[in-house]
Amino acid sequence: MKKRLISLILIMALLFTFTVGVFASDQEVIDENDIYNGADDTYTSGDNITLNAKSAILMDAETGAVLYAKNAHEALPPASVTKIMTLLLVAEAIADGRITLDQKVTVSANASGMGGSQIFIKEGEIFTVEELLKSAVIASANDAAVALAELISGSESAFVSRMNERARELSMKNTVFENATGLDDTVTKHQTSAYDIAVMSRELIKHDVILKHSNVWQDSIRNGEFILTNTNRLVRYYSGCTGLKTGSTDKAGFCVSATAKRDGMHLIAVVMGSPTRDERNNSARSLLDYGFANYALYRDSECDLEQIPVKRGTVSSVMAYSTEFSLLISRSDIKRIEKKYTIPESVIAPFEKNSKIGEIIYYLDDNELGRSDICVREGAERISFIKIVSGILWAIIVGKGE
Repeated sequence: MKKRLISLILIMALLFTFTVGVFASDQEVIDENDIYNGADDTYTSGDNITLNAKSAILMDAETGAVLYAKNAHEALPPASVTKIMTLLLVAEAIADGRITLDQKVTVSANASGMGGSQIFIKEGEIFTVEELLKSAVIASANDAAVALAELISGSESAFVSRMNERARELSMKNTVFENATGLDDTVTKHQTSAYDIAVMSRELIKHDVILKHSNVWQDSIRNGEFILTNTNRLVRYYSGCTGLKTGSTDKAGFCVSATAKRDGMHLIAVVMGSPTRDERNNSARSLLDYGFANYALYRDSECDLEQIPVKRGTVSSVMAYSTEFSLLISRSDIKRIEKKYTIPESVIAPFEKNSKIGEIIYYLDDNELGRSDICVREGAERISFIKIVSGILWAIIVGKGE
């Protein structure tokens, strides 16, 4: 009788604890809505950069941090750098499965009649999407670009509407497209800015189908009979260059969006309105040199941390992991970054898979640089009242049997 009385008291105590737990706030779990806005990611220094251009920008491709800017938001004619948006829409159509690389394209009279840089397509000539794509990427072929535009949207004008729509989606506020090529002898409003070019370049290089061709010096089409030579000389002469697109007209001068990758850091250098091709290339090289010499990408990869005990849950513990964090920082400061972990001793069920339970805070000296989330690999349900009672009763019965 005495043993039963003790067991009953224990059951009542446990039920009281469980009930309180149900209605109490889970203060051990950090509020997911406590969002850190991050430090300023814009750098405007660069006294050693030598430029001869109307505008320019240097941007980190991963973080979007601006390392250098000169008249970066001024709207100017971009010449064939326009094709970055054309190629982006093509790459997205391939990624979405709307077109395929081996798809055959019969070229229209309109596309074959394009002037400027071209592969001299004849009306009715048939190419694959990949042949047209690499012709536009490597040789800046206007006829190939228009053929792709017509394939995707039915007409160049419909494609241009989508170009402008995509520009708005990317918040390119100083951009208006009037054609898919950048030919500007008849247009009146066809303009963009160095910043907007960097934004669409950043989006374009996410697609491997573009990078596959953009860093190639020479290729061919028509069974090797027509040689494609890259208009971007940096591909051949600048270490780590991955592309991307050049352009030049009398109205635009010499322009380029040049991308290069070293030590895991991918940079985008945009130059607009240079007086000569060599000065354009030298300006882009100067921007890239400055970025690689002075900055580095700090990366903290996702990794498992430790098992965290679970209270009032159907599992006893869950694995906590840190999410990936990256930050562009001065090369001289990267080894001085320190981390502070904010992680609870336990978590209270219920919670879902990948729920945030803590943070890692990154510091340079006493200055906070940013934060990454600490999450759980699996979710857990709250243990039910019936399971608790049945578990206790089972323990009593087993105990009596012994």
